[in-house]
Amino acid sequence: MKRSSLISGLQLKFAQRSWNDTLLLVQRCMEKSRIESKPCEPLVRSLERLQDVLHAPCRSVTRSRLEMIAQQQGMGFHVTEDTCYLTADLFYLEVLLPPCGGVQEVKVALHGEGPVPSESFLKTLRSEDFAAFSTRLKDLFTQYNIPGDNEIKLKLLESLQFLVRDLQKMTGEAEDCDPQQQLVNNNRTGCLVAGKEVMQTAQVTVGASAVPRRLQMASVLPEPLQLDSQGCPVGAPPSEVPGEMLPACFLLRLKPPVPVLSSFVEKLSLITDVAVAQTDQQWAPLHRLLMAGSQSAEETSDQLDLFTVKVLPDGETQRYVFPGASWDAPEQRATVVEAVSFTHPAQVPALLQLLRHQCAVNALLRSCWASQSAAPASPTGTPSDSQLFEVRPESSTSFSVTFTHPRTHSLAVLLVSVCGPQQITCRTFGAETSEAFLEDHMKNFLSIPATMKMLLSRLETASPPHPKSHPTSAEEDPPALMEVSQNAAVPEDSVSKTEVSPNPSVTSHLCSPVGTFAQQAEL
Repeated sequence: MKRSSLISGLQLKFAQRSWNDTLLLVQRCMEKSRIESKPCEPLVRSLERLQDVLHAPCRSVTRSRLEMIAQQQGMGFHVTEDTCYLTADLFYLEVLLPPCGGVQEVKVALHGEGPVPSESFLKTLRSEDFAAFSTRLKDLFTQYNIPGDNEIKLKLLESLQFLVRDLQKMTGEAEDCDPQQQLVNNNRTGCLVAGKEVMQTAQVTVGASAVPRRLQMASVLPEPLQLDSQGCPVGAPPSEVPGEMLPACFLLRLKPPVPVLSSFVEKLSLITDVAVAQTDQQWAPLHRLLMAGSQSAEETSDQLDLFTVKVLPDGETQRYVFPGASWDAPEQRATVVEAVSFTHPAQVPALLQLLRHQCAVNALLRSCWASQSAAPASPTGTPSDSQLFEVRPESSTSFSVTFTHPRTHSLAVLLVSVCGPQQITCRTFGAETSEAFLEDHMKNFLSIPATMKMLLSRLETASPPHPKSHPTSAEEDPPALMEVSQNAAVPEDSVSKTEVSPNPSVTSHLCSPVGTFAQQAEL
């Protein structure tokens, strides 16, 4: 009764208050609730709900929302008559709010530099997508959250700016760069983008190092620019470039993080002479790391992983088996890499090439369970008219796909070798077809299901080959064909839980996590 009376009293007391008055009351309660740096979470949620309900371009509402976001990021917040400032040690955001409501302009300024308009931040605020604004601000804060005292921070910022300018020279002008064209996939440094929308990135920033590293304090590219035989800028030797020993190193922060084979991790360290961070690293078979979070597995155990893929547009299903014993091999050990340390811009092309190579391997394996498409199980408990494929590793960057020939009903093998980011070779055993055609198809789609669908279709409609054209000796068969696991058969009572659709729009790994560099986190 007492609680009911209290609620009724509160309702009566605030019945005549406007939403804006209630909003300001919650704001004041947040400021007085705690001495801690972060506001009270229940009050934050209450304020967010009130602001969502308002949906008004009122300047005070936008200002309150920006202040709350700044507090959540650990940034300062200051207001003049028409402008809000969100401040950090090495940069600040300037948001102009006209009296009529809405957002007129957003600018970003690094320490010692003038404000630069940011279309990315402006777009999110004008659409009132405060969640996206907060995410972008967090990325920017993380990028310039440079370790050390004020003197070290300023030196590291200066070094980072020289690095970025050198990478821009090595890449070319950003406005000439199309993320879906050659620069992303073929250029030595990808496409360096500052202030533009990008999909997946390797963010250039600075991180702390237990061992002092010599970092550049000037450009390593002499003026006028000198080019090598391939048309790439030639840098001066490190000994000829002003530098300073600092407790930090440059970082390529991968977004999202990339599962990387142990052999590639070692190669990355050899390029930079800086060990890849081992903190909290967990090692597992590559395909297990790639399938983390996937809902497409019918069955997962130490013995095998089984996935069902729905190949569009005709609804055909394919099922892929990954024998556990084969993928537990040492060369398949991998770990998730969030950042790669380096000390010189000349190391970036080789790092990028390795990461692109790894992303090509990852994309092919991930295609076996990637896109999801819900579909009911068949009456018999197994997908009707589905083909079964067994995927086995043959080396760290090659694997075999064993399948049943649609005409002869004998076993056949497709051997896929990823020699480089754009070097994929295909060989068939027990199935005669154009291997060059298969390679082109694989490069264009980076999808095993799409390639196998095309291969089976060609084999089914092809004229029967001459009997002598089949391989007859064991020497002509790859190991995977002779060692097909008899234990990988699917139980008759297994039920398809999820079906997966490869993305037909994927034509290459142009948007791999290292395909585009962001100088500033999507400013």
